[in-house]
Amino acid sequence: MRALMTGVLIALAGLGLSACETIARNGDLPEPTYEEAGRNAFSQANYQAVAELMKRYGTLASVNNRPESVAAPFIVATVANIDHLEQSSTLGRLISEQVSSRLSQMGHQVVELKLRNGIYMKRNEGEFLLTREIKEVASAHRAQAVVLGTYAESASYLHVSLKLVDPASSMILSAHDYTLPLDRQVRSMLKKAPGSGR
Repeated sequence: MRALMTGVLIALAGLGLSACETIARNGDLPEPTYEEAGRNAFSQANYQAVAELMKRYGTLASVNNRPESVAAPFIVATVANIDHLEQSSTLGRLISEQVSSRLSQMGHQVVELKLRNGIYMKRNEGEFLLTREIKEVASAHRAQAVVLGTYAESASYLHVSLKLVDPASSMILSAHDYTLPLDRQVRSMLKKAPGSGR
């Protein structure tokens, strides 16, 4: 009888620990609210980066007395992994989408550009060049500049670099670097591969 009681107690203790583990695991991931989503710092950081990029671009244009046509559109290429420029992620594509959205909200024309495999630059003898596809699209739309970007993951942060590039000369017209915390949200978007559905 004592052996039976001991077995029952061990089984109950195991169930209790399992339930506590489930509660703790679910407790670590509280459901976000719509209010929290509206205050999302990720989007705000990307919007602020666009504002800084454009502020520097406007300053450069005025210093060089270069006429900037408001009607000339921008092209936003996919933000890529700095270690594998032919690759991106959900995070890189979302940053590109938010950069496009913010430029449009600021009153600029933006060409909708979806590149195959997220390729936007190629490596050539140690230099980075715009791909022929982007140059052709930029020429066809008489784009004033192309927004390029890369991201690099470190132990605690994600470092993002955005550049406005002249599509004809590949010269950098403006640049802005910023850092995002490598939190749960950012990590989850880095892990998602194209077409994985996860």
